[in-house]
Amino acid sequence: MYNLISKLVVYKNLGDNCLLVKLADVIKEFDYLSESREKINHIDKENIISRIYTLINELLDIATVYGFDNNLWQNYLAYLLISTENPFSIICEKSGSKEGTVNIFAKSDFKIFKDLFHYDFTVLEEKLGINCFSIITNYKAIEKNSTRYNKNVSDKVKMICDKIAAAKDEDEIFKIVTDFYRDYGVGKFGLNKAFRISKEKGDLEIIPIINTRDVRLSDLVGYEMQKQKLVENTKAFVEGKKANNVLLYGDSGTGKSTSVKAILNEFYDRGLRMIEIYKHQIKELPEVISQIKNRNYKFILYMDDLSFEEFETEYKYLKAVIEGGLENKPDNILIYATSNRRHLIKETWKDRSDMEYNEDIHRSDTIEEKLSLVQRFGITINYSAPSRDEYIKIVKELAAREGISYLSEDELIAQANRWELYNGGLSGRTAQQFINYLAGKEI
Repeated sequence: MYNLISKLVVYKNLGDNCLLVKLADVIKEFDYLSESREKINHIDKENIISRIYTLINELLDIATVYGFDNNLWQNYLAYLLISTENPFSIICEKSGSKEGTVNIFAKSDFKIFKDLFHYDFTVLEEKLGINCFSIITNYKAIEKNSTRYNKNVSDKVKMICDKIAAAKDEDEIFKIVTDFYRDYGVGKFGLNKAFRISKEKGDLEIIPIINTRDVRLSDLVGYEMQKQKLVENTKAFVEGKKANNVLLYGDSGTGKSTSVKAILNEFYDRGLRMIEIYKHQIKELPEVISQIKNRNYKFILYMDDLSFEEFETEYKYLKAVIEGGLENKPDNILIYATSNRRHLIKETWKDRSDMEYNEDIHRSDTIEEKLSLVQRFGITINYSAPSRDEYIKIVKELAAREGISYLSEDELIAQANRWELYNGGLSGRTAQQFINYLAGKEI
């Protein structure tokens, strides 16, 4: 195995922490010990076995996270191919293979991966008296709820794994893999929809969000004009046309956040990705942008429930990113934000009063400074609370979707009005919570 991966060129830099590399090192050491001695001693043998079991445990952990099944070894190799970012794979993402000498090296690597796919562990198992490789290549995974693993990645791994396993040669694998890069992308941005950022380990990391809610715009009852404006802007964005940053503002529970999450699901297969940014992370925006500006995806930087108190100054970083600085914001990045405040930054009577003492002599400048942030969003969409008639319409629609039929229409309306009175007022969220309550009752 070590002789195989040592000949990789395009996929050479898999990293010392790669399970494939670590397993190859263990097998290489075992082969060396076996060849240098007439009989490998018990301690060395047990050490090799222990290290192999440690790697099998690592593979099982990966299989659990990504829902591997049947042949875990082949699943892992397929995952390695579609998650490894290198100059070749990144060039191929969203555009497919291109003519070039590098393809000769890539096909040579794919021939090696074909041999690895069908690697025979039988001799190794017989010499060590183990059967773990036979087990992982004929594996039946425990059925899990889709929220317990990354189903989005799992489905892709299984699909490409079956194709590679059945491929007759490296030319066929080349087409399979580069077509995958074209259709889905490569690495974490190709395999996942949504991300968050973290600096827990020092450097800024863009980390995949494994499970995202599969909500669609049709799930949100009403607000058709608002949804249409959001779709039109996002459609232009993913098609490479001019598009605007968007602020969705209005009453709580009206579907602002749901609309943005639904937009991701509607346009994910067209190359849209979303990175969630919290208010305290706004100062990290330049570094986030530097990591994604040259990728062949469209990124929405999503800021939920965005607002600033009078003493908070993070909004100045946001203004600079949207419209400012020497470097233009890349064409593959937009900012979508939701807020309960129309102007995002809290104003006080002190800002506007001509009667009270104000340390700031130029009050109009202060007001303009606070209002200027919202002006950086080319599109603002208002999500106002529904009227009572609209609220009842939402309740009836959600009840029909949930199959709640044990109440008459009059009873449903009466109970919905009582629920709203004691549970948050007129909003789509209140309506959904009421339907959840009804759906959870024993009849």
